[in-house]
Amino acid sequence: MTDDSRFKELSILIVDDEPDVCLGLKHIVKSLGCNVNTAPSGEIALTMFESEKYDLVLSDLSMPGMKGNELLSIIKTKWPFTEVILITGFGTIELAVHCLQAGAAHFISKPFDNDEIKDLVRRVGRKILAERRAVLDSSRDNTIIAESSGMKAVMELVKQVAPTKVAVLIEGNTGTGKEIVAKALHEYSKNSSKEYLAVNCAALPDTLLESELFGHKKGAFTGAESERIGLFAKAMGGTIFLDEISSMSLSFQGKLLRVLQEKVVRPLGSDKDYPVDFRLVSASNQNLHQLIRDGKFREDLFYRINTMSICIPPLKERKEDIIALANYFLKICARDCLSEGTVIPQLSIEAIDVLTHYDWPGNVRELKNVIQSALIMCRGDKILAHNLHLQKEKSDAKDEAILDFDYEKGKQKVIGKFQRQLIIKSLEKTGGNVTHAAEKCGLTRAAFQKIMKSLEIDRSLFKADT
Repeated sequence: MTDDSRFKELSILIVDDEPDVCLGLKHIVKSLGCNVNTAPSGEIALTMFESEKYDLVLSDLSMPGMKGNELLSIIKTKWPFTEVILITGFGTIELAVHCLQAGAAHFISKPFDNDEIKDLVRRVGRKILAERRAVLDSSRDNTIIAESSGMKAVMELVKQVAPTKVAVLIEGNTGTGKEIVAKALHEYSKNSSKEYLAVNCAALPDTLLESELFGHKKGAFTGAESERIGLFAKAMGGTIFLDEISSMSLSFQGKLLRVLQEKVVRPLGSDKDYPVDFRLVSASNQNLHQLIRDGKFREDLFYRINTMSICIPPLKERKEDIIALANYFLKICARDCLSEGTVIPQLSIEAIDVLTHYDWPGNVRELKNVIQSALIMCRGDKILAHNLHLQKEKSDAKDEAILDFDYEKGKQKVIGKFQRQLIIKSLEKTGGNVTHAAEKCGLTRAAFQKIMKSLEIDRSLFKADT
């Protein structure tokens, strides 16, 4: 289904005190397939919000009573996920910038062209639908953020391997998102409409793991009061995900190997084999080659589960993903942590700096916990560095690094720390204007940019309209 065909899912409100303009805009927007209502004033628009939530509002800026910018402010406070486009016959650059900074999606001047309105609604509508899909995906916990080259390579491999039925081994440190990648393999497969069934092998002893995967007959063991169909049989062409496969005992590994070789399963308490059909995806946070050398993992099983391997890099090697992930977690955690209508706080520049320079030993899982905690502790519209509770670890690590008893190395580290603070503060004060920031520091623009590049500081994070 294309985005345009999904526009029927969008609910749009047009607000203008001129009936002809309201009617004309309604016809234009409705031609895209959207659900459209109109309101003659900002006050009435707000009453309509009490009974129906709107995805997008197109509002005149200059109206009797409540002005469009006042309506914008109230909407973004109470319903922050609603997008607002403001329309005016008296547009100025200053006014446009002010409205955009207040949260407007776009600002358009009269007289406008019908196609211009359509294109604008299409662009904003696609953004709304994309974010809605992301929220739905997050509820299934299978959204992958891939801004870094490492994760883009992972996703390319996922899309390439998913349509096949080969066994896939996902390797990576704890908290990197191995199960999310497993779900993506299922979603991109030809059998995505069939079952996706997951088991954490480390959480179950052999007997229970065998019952979970193989099934059992009534009376097979104490407590087996009824027959149970195992996940291997239940999959019926779907995907089985075995997490922490390295935790299996050697004896159980032998039983799993037989299932993979013979494509049959024998439930506990049964003397009969049953055919099974599933695609196996496994994951390990341990080095299986080392376990094989240590005699703790069967080499023949390794080759059965590892037709293709996908290695997920740790978060500290995916710097480009950190802020994208943090902003994503802000949105999904806000649903659980904030009351409806509360404005979601944004990351301050200092918080962004702390997040990008922390090593993340707990990887993506740790980042999500940090953001959730910061969201709860934040008391304003900005998440500050101290809300993250990472400052001490970061500071201690730097101080420890400085005390390496090498004068030149220590001096360079202190200088680097000073340079970072100076560059960030001056960019903050000038809204990202490099020329003005350089002047404030008494540096040439070229020297300032050279330091920015060496410290990997992105000026776009400091722009006044972000």
